[in-house]
Amino acid sequence: MNAVNETILIADLMEKSGVKFGTSGARGLATDMTDRVCYAYTIAFLSYLEAKGEIHCGDAVAIAGDFRPSSPRIMNAVAMAVVDGGFTPLNCGFIPTPAVACYAMTRGLASVMVTGSHIPDDRNGIKFYKPAGEVLKSDEEVLSRSTVTLPPSFDAEGFSVAAPALPPALDTAEKEYIQRYLDFFPVDCLKGRRVGVYQHSSVDRDIMVAVFEGLGAQVTPLGRSLTFIPVDTEAIRPEDVALAAEWAAGGDFDCIISADGDGDRPLISDEHGNWLRGDVAGVLCARYLAATHVVTPVSSNSAAEKCGWFEHVARTRIGSPYVIAAMDDAVAEGGKKVVGYEANGGFLIATHIELNGRTLAALPTRDAVIVPLAILMLAAESNLTVSGLLTTLPQRFTCSDRLKAFPTEISQARIAGLNSGDEVADREAIAALLGNIFGEVVAVNDTDGLRITFASQEVVHLRPSGNAPELRCYNEAASEERVVEMNRTCMEILEGWR
Repeated sequence: MNAVNETILIADLMEKSGVKFGTSGARGLATDMTDRVCYAYTIAFLSYLEAKGEIHCGDAVAIAGDFRPSSPRIMNAVAMAVVDGGFTPLNCGFIPTPAVACYAMTRGLASVMVTGSHIPDDRNGIKFYKPAGEVLKSDEEVLSRSTVTLPPSFDAEGFSVAAPALPPALDTAEKEYIQRYLDFFPVDCLKGRRVGVYQHSSVDRDIMVAVFEGLGAQVTPLGRSLTFIPVDTEAIRPEDVALAAEWAAGGDFDCIISADGDGDRPLISDEHGNWLRGDVAGVLCARYLAATHVVTPVSSNSAAEKCGWFEHVARTRIGSPYVIAAMDDAVAEGGKKVVGYEANGGFLIATHIELNGRTLAALPTRDAVIVPLAILMLAAESNLTVSGLLTTLPQRFTCSDRLKAFPTEISQARIAGLNSGDEVADREAIAALLGNIFGEVVAVNDTDGLRITFASQEVVHLRPSGNAPELRCYNEAASEERVVEMNRTCMEILEGWR
C-alpha cells in the first residue's frame, strides 16, 4: 500500500490499465478495473462537474449496478470516491441504467452506473451521468486530460484496504421507474395480451414483469439465471434464438421480451418467437410515439427514411453519445417530438411526449422498457399481430455478426486500407476483398467504420467495436434470406483478415 497520496494523469492511467472510454462509458477486464482505477475515474468525473458548477459539495450522487460478480466491488470503489470527494453516495441498488439515470436527472443529481452491458462477465464498465444526462464524447476528452490525487487506500494490486463506503440500497429509483410507464399508458391497456419475459440475468427482469402486469398483461417469466449471461441485442446468440422459438411454440405468446444486462437495450419477438432487429423495433416505437424528428446511427437500416413517417431523419456515428448530441441539435432547431434509436434497440427520448392526454417525460438515454410497450400498443391499435405490424414497414432487412478477440488496431488498419481517399484504388480494394460478390459500389460512408452501398442497394458495413476487441459486420438487403447469406459470406471473408 502506498503510504502517501499519489497524483496521476487519467490518460496515463487509461493506457497503463487498459480501461478506456469506449462507445458508452469506460470498460475493461474486471481484473483491470481495480478499485484504484475505478476510484480515479470517479474522482475525475466528480471534480469535472464540480469545477463546472453542475454539482456542489455535499450533493448526493446516485449509484447503481448490474448483476456481474464484480459490480458490487466496483460500486463500493465508486462510493469511496464519492465520499472522499465531499459528496454523499446514494445506493439505488441493482437496477437498469435508465432507471438510475431517470431518478438522478429528475433531481438534478450526478449518477454512476456500474455495468459492462452485454459483454462477457470477465469485463465490466462504468457509465457516468451528469445532472442533465449522459457524459458525451466532449466530456470524456476533458476527463482524459485531467489529473487526480489518490489517497493511500489501495494495496499493491490496486484493491481497497479502506472500510466499505456504499450505504444500504434504497428502492425509490426502481419504484419511480416502474411508475413512469404505469402513468403514461392507459389503465389495463394490455389486458388480454400474453407476454413472456426472458429474464436471464438482466437487472430489468423483475421490472418488466411489474410494468407489463401493471398494465394488464398476462406475464410468464422465462429463463431466469443465477449466473450472468451476456445477452447482446445486436448479435443475438443462437441459444437465445432457439429459446425464443421453443417458448413461442409452447406458450401462445403475443410476444416475448427481454433486455441486455443493464436494461438499456431491449429485445422483443413476434408471436412466433422471431426476435425483431433493434432498428426495426426503433422505427415502430417512434411511429407509436408520433415522433417528428428521428436520430439514428449509420448502422440502422434505411426503413427510417423510406417509411415516410417522420419529418426529419438524422444519421450519426454509432454510440448513444453521438445520438444524444444530434438530438440536442434537433431540439435546438425547433424539433417538437425528438427521439433516437440504435441498431441495438436502445431508444432515447429528447423531448416530452404528449399522447392520449398523458405525458412521458424526456429520458435522453437508452431505455429498454418503452420499446416493447410501444410496439404492443401499436399492434393493438392497428389490429395486427407483431409479425403483421412488420409488413407495414418498407422491406429492408439487416443482419450483423462479430469476430471476437480481433484487436482493434488490426480492424482499423484493415478498414483504412479500403478507405485511403483514392476512390479508384479504394473501389479496387473493396472488389478484391469481396470478390465482386455484391456488384458495383455506388457509395461509401466513413461516418463510423466503412459503410459500403452497392448498386443493388445492398450494404456491407465494417466497424471495429467501441467496447471490446471485436470486428463487427452489418449488412442490409431486401429480404431476410439474402441478408443472412450476405452476412455469412462477409464473416467468412473477414476471417481472413486475422
